[in-house]
Amino acid sequence: MTDVVAPPAQTRTKQPRGWYKRNEIALTPWLFLAPGILFFSVYVVIPIFQSFNLSLYAWDGLGEAEFIGLANYQELMTDRAFEVSLWNNLKWLLLYLLAIPAGLFIALFLNQTVTGIRLYKSLFFFPFVLSQVVVGLVFSWFYLPNEGLLNAIAAWVGAGPFNILGDPTTATYGIIAAGLWPQTAYCMILYLTGLNAVDPEQVEAARLDGAKGWKMLWYVILPQLKPATFIAFVVTIIGALRSFDLISIMTNGGPFGSTRVLSFYMFEKALAEFGFRMGYGAAIAVVLFLIMMLFIAYFLWSMWNEERSARR
Repeated sequence: MTDVVAPPAQTRTKQPRGWYKRNEIALTPWLFLAPGILFFSVYVVIPIFQSFNLSLYAWDGLGEAEFIGLANYQELMTDRAFEVSLWNNLKWLLLYLLAIPAGLFIALFLNQTVTGIRLYKSLFFFPFVLSQVVVGLVFSWFYLPNEGLLNAIAAWVGAGPFNILGDPTTATYGIIAAGLWPQTAYCMILYLTGLNAVDPEQVEAARLDGAKGWKMLWYVILPQLKPATFIAFVVTIIGALRSFDLISIMTNGGPFGSTRVLSFYMFEKALAEFGFRMGYGAAIAVVLFLIMMLFIAYFLWSMWNEERSARR
């Protein structure tokens, strides 16, 4: 019997891989990011450049735009209402930052294991879920000259009455106090999340070395909360610079325009006043954007320097 010899197996020719297959690992994340980048570009990046361009024109929103160069910015330099709005924004920036340490200390308190801690967390979290309109209405009632709770408390101690929102010297501070209420709750949530990521081994090692109280907080806890602090700074600064809704609800820019900020003044010039000065409103928006970017760029640069020094 003769052995049957099997025919030789056909060798498969290796097909060349396509361009996508060769770059699949690098391209796949960008494909997932593409819709978000598209929407961000259309609704955020492009309008920013459009605002820069519009600030160089005189336009009422309906007729033909007239190119006037930097005339809108030159007018800003002599605009008393713009100066008041800018100074009020600086007040908002400085005082709004109080929400960060307040949120930190509330978070440290709520991070304890004590009786009724869930009730305390709910009470401190409550302002965060309220809209700015509700907060503005609540504080407007709180500040009422005759029927408000503030003056009722002041009458018990023999003080008052106070007209917080009716006095140009105190109205801005009254609105800032209203804004600090929900902003502190937001910072508290950020720090509570950060405290959950604190390394317990570092805390225990610090205790064995004798660290406690302020030393534990300053040298062990706070360095691990830098990401939460960075986000709290950025969000608080943005919140202070875009403070529009509380002012609109509580004073509508009054009394006598003393509580205007840049965002509210921009709205007044572009949409509220007769004439609709879109170009002038865009110039105010550009100034507000540059101030915001100045602060955010500083914090990003600080974080980048710290990370670079930590890698060395």
